[in-house]
Amino acid sequence: MFTGIITDVGSIASLEKSGDTKIIIKTAFDTTGIDIGASIACSGVCLTVTDKGEDWFSVEASDETFSCTNLGDWKEGSKVNLERALKMGDELGGHVVTGHVDAVITVKDKETIGDSTKVTFSLPADYAGFVAQKGSVTLDGISLTVNSVGDDFFTVNIISHTKANTTFQDLSVGKATNMEIDVLARYVARMNEVKN
Repeated sequence: MFTGIITDVGSIASLEKSGDTKIIIKTAFDTTGIDIGASIACSGVCLTVTDKGEDWFSVEASDETFSCTNLGDWKEGSKVNLERALKMGDELGGHVVTGHVDAVITVKDKETIGDSTKVTFSLPADYAGFVAQKGSVTLDGISLTVNSVGDDFFTVNIISHTKANTTFQDLSVGKATNMEIDVLARYVARMNEVKN
């Protein structure tokens, strides 16, 4: 489990396809405290640490992971939002995030308003019922509050701190973005299905 509060922006050092794809990620994390087998959210995708060094760790991603995330856009040098798994007693600054990507959506528009940026994202019809005004959504691993929702879009506000300390500093129209819906919305919807 994660909170959607990004604690490092790493970079892809290498990708090597051999069965699954081995990805080496450079990080500022103290890797001595990272166990092999630990989960790290990488731009919202929960991946398992398979090896590590002084300033890097490696993960492996299957074809399934590539098919339902934006990992296919990663290349050497790509920036990646990183968050270590939540420990009991940690502050829950964002919301409960699983690291299981529901859809890849795109940036439709962005507008500077004061020091913030209002960003409009596409919203697939299958997920429209899971995104609510003032609700939570995870985008590339970042916990954000939904400002408004339309039939095929929603907007969020990116404050200057979030922009400066995540990969959203390079956000552009058309960018593919990992979206995870709020886990509470998922279970409320499922409970309604079972009742009906």
